[in-house]
Amino acid sequence: MRRFPWILTVLTVLALILLIGLGVWQVERLKWKEGLIAAADAAAAKPPAPLDQVLGAGDLEFRKALIVCPGLASAPFIELQSIHDGEAGVRLISACKPAGADFSLLIDRGFVGDGVTARPRVVETTLPLVMVGEFRTFDKPGAMSPAPRDGRFYARDTAAMAKALNVTGPVRPEAVFAVTAVNPEFPALRPSAPPAAFSNNHFGYALTWFGLAIALAGFYVALLRRRMKKDTP
Repeated sequence: MRRFPWILTVLTVLALILLIGLGVWQVERLKWKEGLIAAADAAAAKPPAPLDQVLGAGDLEFRKALIVCPGLASAPFIELQSIHDGEAGVRLISACKPAGADFSLLIDRGFVGDGVTARPRVVETTLPLVMVGEFRTFDKPGAMSPAPRDGRFYARDTAAMAKALNVTGPVRPEAVFAVTAVNPEFPALRPSAPPAAFSNNHFGYALTWFGLAIALAGFYVALLRRRMKKDTP
């Protein structure tokens, strides 16, 4: 009679522990992602509040604020290469020092398609403009991101954009997307905030790992039964 396949058994048990552990981890990730999505939906559903209240609330992601930006409608801007609803174009980014603040914000004034060559006029003014902006956070661009050229950026780099706009003093790291019109006289500029980029495939991943564990266990049992049949006279 053949010896019991201890080595195969130990390897199978270790593999099962690994696969089941990966499945459990994906279930935990699923719960975390669902909580993140729920928190984002709750923040986005809140009505706009004064800027100082929003900044004092802690988590700014998806929060909307009422911001008074002197001269924003005719402020200098840089262009950020982007895609909006499948259309290629640029987003216009300007600096805003909110009334009464000691810091600046980088305001994403909206999207302009590549088919539009006109741009809002640039005139120095302190005419106040009240807008609703949505706060968003982004990772710093990686080393492989193309460098800006000719006033056009290809990655959202707060420090480099602020420098290009000659901003002095502190600059908030978040991006602020205008969700109300900053330049109603220029309808080609479409204010918008990008949709939440949450991928939630953890349930499928969990099923995959658990399925592999079941398949491995079935293969081991079938192999063991086949071995035992061969040993039976």
